[in-house]
Amino acid sequence: MAKLPLIVGLGGINAAGRSSGFHSYKLMVADVLSADVMESTWQDLASRMGLEIDNNVTSEVIDAIKTGTFVRRVDSFDPDNLLYQYKANLNTDNDKICFTLRKSKLPTKIPDNWDVVVDGSKVHITVNGNLDALIEDRVAFPVTSGGNIPAGFNPASLYNSRFHPRGLSLTIYGASDALNSLGVEWDEILKHIKPDEVSVYAGSGLAQIDDNSLGGMLAAPLTGGRVSSKMMALSLAEMPADFINGYVINSVGTTGTNMGACATFLYNLRQGMYDIQNGKSKVVIVGNAEAPVIPEIMEGFRVMGALAEDAQLKALDSCDEVDNRRACRPFSANAGFTMAESAQFVVLMDDELALKLGANIYGSVADVFVNADANKKSISAPGVGNYITVAKAAALAKAILGEEGVKQTFVQAHGTGTPQNRVTESHILNEVAKTYNIDSWPVTAIKSYVGHSMSAAAGDQLVASLGVWQHGWIPGIKTIDHIADDVHHSNLNILMDHQFAGEMGQDYKAVILNAKGFGGNNASGLVLSPKQTLTMLTAKHGQNVMASYYQSNQAISDASCSNDKAACYGQETIRYHFGEAVMDENSITMTQDSLRLSEFEQAIELSSKNPYLDYI
Repeated sequence: MAKLPLIVGLGGINAAGRSSGFHSYKLMVADVLSADVMESTWQDLASRMGLEIDNNVTSEVIDAIKTGTFVRRVDSFDPDNLLYQYKANLNTDNDKICFTLRKSKLPTKIPDNWDVVVDGSKVHITVNGNLDALIEDRVAFPVTSGGNIPAGFNPASLYNSRFHPRGLSLTIYGASDALNSLGVEWDEILKHIKPDEVSVYAGSGLAQIDDNSLGGMLAAPLTGGRVSSKMMALSLAEMPADFINGYVINSVGTTGTNMGACATFLYNLRQGMYDIQNGKSKVVIVGNAEAPVIPEIMEGFRVMGALAEDAQLKALDSCDEVDNRRACRPFSANAGFTMAESAQFVVLMDDELALKLGANIYGSVADVFVNADANKKSISAPGVGNYITVAKAAALAKAILGEEGVKQTFVQAHGTGTPQNRVTESHILNEVAKTYNIDSWPVTAIKSYVGHSMSAAAGDQLVASLGVWQHGWIPGIKTIDHIADDVHHSNLNILMDHQFAGEMGQDYKAVILNAKGFGGNNASGLVLSPKQTLTMLTAKHGQNVMASYYQSNQAISDASCSNDKAACYGQETIRYHFGEAVMDENSITMTQDSLRLSEFEQAIELSSKNPYLDYI
């Protein structure tokens, strides 16, 4: 029988703030939470954004926080002053163009129509005829809306980042935040497991693409830049996993990333889930980090017609001013999605180990279903695969929770805010609701708050869903005022306002996370509530084991709360151990039965059993 992968830690950062402590979730539902509950979140965001607080969080500080969070006007670049170069063929009336260069800048291959006179460190050049050139310009970008992390916050400043791409700085921050949320030190966990009983599945769907990585490397020959020795290596899509293994947790366990466009986080969650279920690993870190709010990447999606452009948003509102805050409008009159950056990580744990350690239990992963779209007219168009994944998730919910229990679920929709998605995804969800006799299935879409962070998007959905089971509200889609006429919702309750889910969300036993990715990459995950998870653990392990767990959990819960409080005041631990405790060939002791590493207490078993005896 498969083991149940428990969610025992979470961390990261997106446009709504820090994930651990559920602060990003709390900001989404701030208008229905009490002042006491919100106090720590305002403090946390103020610390991250560099806002001054004396004794109390003032209304002015809260206004500044709201202005610098969620989807808003892009602040990672100036969309009104974007560098652009045009090809030009220059000539003059007398067919001669004269200019001076430093000798070191003289081309290796001098054009035939150039006359060159060397004058010390300078060269005087006369061009006979035309000259091909690039003319610098500054242009306004057609898209000004984006989901940047909170304004003023730079995770690279918190550790020795050494020209790291932004996506990797987000990785270090997000993974550190997740480990801080555990309430138990990583070294303590390692004492209870073998070194190879750890897995890390993390990556970036668009790879590392800024000036410190792939973008700078590709542009260097055309812009006069220099390619550094780090750019190629740091550009790889699986580099977030590599950074976590090599600089955060000192892991020799299973690693990699399973990519599926916008469904990538769920693809990685599936890999981690399998490792726990099959006993391959006892602890798994799953996540994604994406930093695509740069003009080159946004232009690529814009010319596809995928992004919400300012002119389109103005037309929707019949207004001369663009409403950046409402750029993403799932299931309503809309124009396209809104690019965002995010890093989201969760820690999964084997149930026996979690109970032994007294780990916090935020929920559990029942399953993740992945299906392709089959034959397609367009690689970016939606297809049939998502019907399969959502139906499978609903079927499993019914199998676990029963005929009535499946109706006690809600949906975190992919909800990109594109005209095509509002039709196709609503039809999928509506048909599944009909099939399972769900009359009014609650559906929300948090991209309306934080934008579309590509590979990390389902991670944004997961941490927001876990928040429902802490504070009792499903975030509504507050950027819309109506449901579009072409949206299918006879059996759906598409939430335009927050919905109370009972004390600590007890009215809902599970959530279905849905993701639809370019190329036909569909994934739907069923995540069970902490209450449902604890009920199942009690059935398996018995009252005595659970009583012992609750007792040991108290200290862990206190420690994680203490870590969260410290982080709210900017005193968080960033885990980046470059060049520490490095092992080499002298660190290994090997026999036919085991392999021991100098930095770990337990040895790695080398199995002598033949798993294919049935074939002999």
